[in-house]
Amino acid sequence: MTTTEWELLDQAYATLREAALGVPADGWDRPTPCAQWNVTQVLQHAAGDQLAYAARLTGGPGPTEDPFAPSGALAGTSAGLLDPALAAAAAAFAGVAPGDVEVAVPLPPFSVPAETAVGAAALDAAVHAWDIAVATGRPPGLTDALAAALRPAADVLVEPLRGFAYGPVRSLAPGADDGAAARLLALLGRDPDWAAPAA
Repeated sequence: MTTTEWELLDQAYATLREAALGVPADGWDRPTPCAQWNVTQVLQHAAGDQLAYAARLTGGPGPTEDPFAPSGALAGTSAGLLDPALAAAAAAFAGVAPGDVEVAVPLPPFSVPAETAVGAAALDAAVHAWDIAVATGRPPGLTDALAAALRPAADVLVEPLRGFAYGPVRSLAPGADDGAAARLLALLGRDPDWAAPAA
């Protein structure tokens, strides 16, 4: 039995929740691989993205703040922000049938096959989980197996957003880890070897 995109979505959401719950009390202002954003802003962006998927699918409410200009002011707990967003997106994607050919998504090309749409939401969650985890010195959560499963969605969606949501493709350093996770991160314009600056 192969893993479905819906199962990948569950896995990616669990990875994002774990990363958010693992942020230490003094970790919310730490820098992340997302240039100019701290951990709080990445979490706000990740939650907003999932609400945007849900809103596109259901016509319900979207994020209350711009995911691309997160405030960095976290009102309440990380779970209080993240869990409703993930629940809304999961419920919306539960109404998408495998094989649907035109599923609305909040990013170009705005309508994609079901498996790509679900894979896109999973990709977003998993990569932002990686951002948060590495920023706070925790295991990254983005395994090679998960990255390989997310790669088909990335191959469809990344280029239309190059220069907006994703930076230029990075070359892996000679001798660097060239597993699926590193290759996926490099495709997205992230440095797979990024490490938080010393305090």
